[in-house]
Amino acid sequence: QVQLVESGGGSVQSGGSLRLSCAASRTTDNNYCMAWFRQVPGKGREGVAGSRSDGAATYADSVKDRFTISRDNARNTLILEMNNLEPEDTGMYYCAADKSYSTCFQQFERGSLEYWGQGTQVTVSS
Repeated sequence: QVQLVESGGGSVQSGGSLRLSCAASRTTDNNYCMAWFRQVPGKGREGVAGSRSDGAATYADSVKDRFTISRDNARNTLILEMNNLEPEDTGMYYCAADKSYSTCFQQFERGSLEYWGQGTQVTVSS
């Protein structure tokens, strides 16, 4: 079992930056796949960025070159640095984790990770 708690959401203007954090209840550097997803009311959940335990990362096309996913293994924390935010980035952001390595990015594409946090709201105004 892994409990995940997100923080760092808020309201910013277009072009601004936010840093989201996801604190895990146990170590996740041992073959854990971790990722960020987002959802807005009336739309499906969208994968934003995924992180494999070897440091490899994948991003949605809409956030490439603006968002960076990283891990602080000493603090069991997943981070999402978001720059040049756009109103289209508005949504509830969720952290997810799964003990998987080779299937990490496939699971990210399907949104089929096992553990999920409660989410943190990001609102970007124009």
